[in-house]
Amino acid sequence: MIEVLDTRFAARFAVDARLEKLCTGAVWSEGPVWLPGEQAVLWSDIPNNRMLRWSDADGMAVWRENVEFTNGHTLDANGDLLHCSHGLRAIVRTPLKNGRLLAGTPDEIVVDRYQGKRLNSPNDIVVKRDGTIWFTDPPYGILSDREGHQAEREQAANHVFCWDAAKRELRAASDWVQEPNGLAFSPDERLLYVSDTSAALASPGQGHHHIAVFDVLPGNHLAHPRVFAQVSPGLPDGFRVDAQGWLYTSSEDSVQVYHPDGSLLARIAVPEKVGNLCFGGAGQIFIAASTSLYRITLEDKA
Repeated sequence: MIEVLDTRFAARFAVDARLEKLCTGAVWSEGPVWLPGEQAVLWSDIPNNRMLRWSDADGMAVWRENVEFTNGHTLDANGDLLHCSHGLRAIVRTPLKNGRLLAGTPDEIVVDRYQGKRLNSPNDIVVKRDGTIWFTDPPYGILSDREGHQAEREQAANHVFCWDAAKRELRAASDWVQEPNGLAFSPDERLLYVSDTSAALASPGQGHHHIAVFDVLPGNHLAHPRVFAQVSPGLPDGFRVDAQGWLYTSSEDSVQVYHPDGSLLARIAVPEKVGNLCFGGAGQIFIAASTSLYRITLEDKA
């Protein structure tokens, strides 16, 4: 189940953890987010244009339908839910109400344009401790009607964006990554990791399937882009970084775990193609993989 490739992984974790299949029934699962107040996971079933919810107490249920093809999600510092909407080509907010995220709460558009032109199709999203919202904007949601609405692109590039709510300013932080997808900060927020999944729709042997890393300079400027790790088989669609700085990424057949020095530490085998993942409480990792949601609980020896 867990293939250990570096003794540093076995020194930290018990390696006999078992993968659990929690539920199934999606077409393509993406963008899981852990809700600590509800002990639940929300995620997207993009082609079915709906969001699903799972908890130990309630099992799986449809949380919302007709969600305009949401993809990545995260929580804002105040507990609001932020969505990447392919259909609206926007970042969307569901406000927290009385300590809960309710499906019937009206959404708010955070940002949907850069320099007066519509975004491509925001894909994944993170919030920095200073309150800025960072997201990727590849074209996947406008290429067809399967995961959005087919449309002409208006942006000249596929950017990593930074939204500063205090200034009401959207800034293009970088266009170095050909087709930016997942993203995450290092624990000290001095590094920003961004995946390039341009190989997904390219001709064989073309495009990229790597994770890039940038230095984050004062003023939230990105510098010194370089390739952090080549991910194979498949693509590094989405990933998360733990408190120690280890990076856990999706691939075609597993969750791959990388040390900050770029070494591949371990593979956690998953029987379906992995789209994305998120951390839950008490060592839990929730994995959105094709039709299903999985969980593995890693016991930390520290």
